[in-house]
Amino acid sequence: MGEDQVQVLIIDDDEDDWLLTRALLADAEGVPFAAEWADGYEVGLAALQRGVYDVCLLDYRLGARDGLELLREGLASGCRTPIILLTGQGSRTLDAEAMRSGAADYLPKGHLTVTLLERAIRHALERARADERIREQAALLDAATEAIYACDLEGRVLFWNRGAEQLYGWVAAAATGRLYRELLGPGSPACAGSVAREHLLREGRWQAELPRLVYGSGVTLTVESRWTLVRGADGRPRSLLAVDTDITEKKLLEAQFLRAQRLESIGTLAGGIAHDLNNVLTPIVAAAPLLRRGLCADDEERLLGIIERNARRGADLVRQILAFARGAESRRLPVQARHLVWEVQQIVRETFPRSIAVSVDLPNDLWLMQADATQLHQVLMNLCVNARDAMPAGGTLTLSAHNLWIDEHFVRMRPGTAVGPYVVLTVQDTGTGIPPALVDRVFEPFFTTKEIGVGTGLGLSTVAGIVKGHEGFIDVVTGVGEGTCFRIFLPAAEQAMPPEAPPSQPPTGHGEWVLLADDEAAIRETARTLLEHHGYRVLTACDGVDAVAQFANHDEPIQVAIVDMAMPNMDGQTTIRTLQKLHPELRFIATSGLGTNERLARSACTGLASFLHKPYGGHELLRALHLALEL
Repeated sequence: MGEDQVQVLIIDDDEDDWLLTRALLADAEGVPFAAEWADGYEVGLAALQRGVYDVCLLDYRLGARDGLELLREGLASGCRTPIILLTGQGSRTLDAEAMRSGAADYLPKGHLTVTLLERAIRHALERARADERIREQAALLDAATEAIYACDLEGRVLFWNRGAEQLYGWVAAAATGRLYRELLGPGSPACAGSVAREHLLREGRWQAELPRLVYGSGVTLTVESRWTLVRGADGRPRSLLAVDTDITEKKLLEAQFLRAQRLESIGTLAGGIAHDLNNVLTPIVAAAPLLRRGLCADDEERLLGIIERNARRGADLVRQILAFARGAESRRLPVQARHLVWEVQQIVRETFPRSIAVSVDLPNDLWLMQADATQLHQVLMNLCVNARDAMPAGGTLTLSAHNLWIDEHFVRMRPGTAVGPYVVLTVQDTGTGIPPALVDRVFEPFFTTKEIGVGTGLGLSTVAGIVKGHEGFIDVVTGVGEGTCFRIFLPAAEQAMPPEAPPSQPPTGHGEWVLLADDEAAIRETARTLLEHHGYRVLTACDGVDAVAQFANHDEPIQVAIVDMAMPNMDGQTTIRTLQKLHPELRFIATSGLGTNERLARSACTGLASFLHKPYGGHELLRALHLALEL
């Protein structure tokens, strides 16, 4: 309790009892007590209401009135001093009534000792401090602008702060004890039996943007709801604490921003749009006067065909531009990546300079995504416009998509990701690339490497925000003069997945030796562990020079070399050529985060079995290795 004196108020109408209690306090060795006496009901109540005492010892017998009555009146008037009731005989009925009335403790006078009295006062003070902390925390929660509430695991409200009252229109007295889903409308997920509850129990937290109904007005808000699981001392789930933030206005501003940013992108395409529309209109304008001259039927048919084709071509271009510029409301529906990429490549082919060749790689078995097609359209267009600007003298723009099951190996290589099915959208160019010092800043708002007036620096920031909002992530691999590759990983829709989503286990090795060369220690370690776990023996090298030395000094034959294309001291292309001179039959698997390095790898040797994009999953690596050994 500290070294300061504890101020004790003793309310007792018997002077002998007061002197005895004071003497006991004086004999206490742990803490110095300073005792004051109030000899009656009215005097004691007035002293309590002054609020200057740390603890009060209250006698049950106070003449015509009793201590329980004083206890209730004192607490009702706002007294926060912990009160210990002293009884002459004591009874279970009286003791229970005292605790129900708010007493901190009760002690029989006939059995009072220094130890018993000191322990009771200590516990009363500790409880008072704990109650004060709770009051302070409750006051802070009430002062918060967010809606903060707690529910039991059945979804019944236990706590409801003022922020929740103001946001949802339910006062705390009406909300407490009600089911959470009854208060916030049918759009709210129920605590019990919902996917949200299952995720909360599994992960300990859950977060989502949800519609919320305001009681009385019928207005529906959009809130960011964050749930945290609260566990008891035994570690078992007890309740959930929810914090809801009103983001309705934020979502409206975000929609306006996305629309403005899309219109900016259209502005950057305006020259190409005008050029293509002129190309569309020229044959129409030229053919129309010829039809008035009464040409033969074959000529008229040919000219009418030209006019019809160009009119449709112009209508398609306008439709695509309008689709891109339409409202930014977020509607998550099943989206097929093939259709999305195909529409984008049509706009790109029509509006980009003819010096930029467009390549598309779209397999037929792409999974669906639960996404906003307009926003993903904007993501791809932003990346394509950046790719165009990075190729002023022309080049190749590659758009592709593929399915990917992210496994534990992938997650170790790329922390922050989650195991599961993804659709990967890739935008790759052969342009100028981005300097290494600037790569980490490309997604910052208003950061741009373009000249003043050419861009706002909001394009990639918007891309990052949209992808994050879809619970995905982005990888960028680039190098000065080597082009840039953006890969967008978006979760596949559950209904799009086959019954057995995880790939089947690939064949294991039988003690074959594999050389693994990569300058990233984490990649070497995780890949080595994976391969050894699946029956292979592995040599690791930190760069090309080390790889050649390891290969030359190893006694047993090495069947396959896994080589990173971008390593210091000796790059992957040189490493492959050197190893192939030492062993012409050696098979190679090349890896890189940059797709353009695949051409370098294939030009380096004839024994290239596979090319793996980083980060790659464990199943991908094992399948590629099995294929290499079968060649």
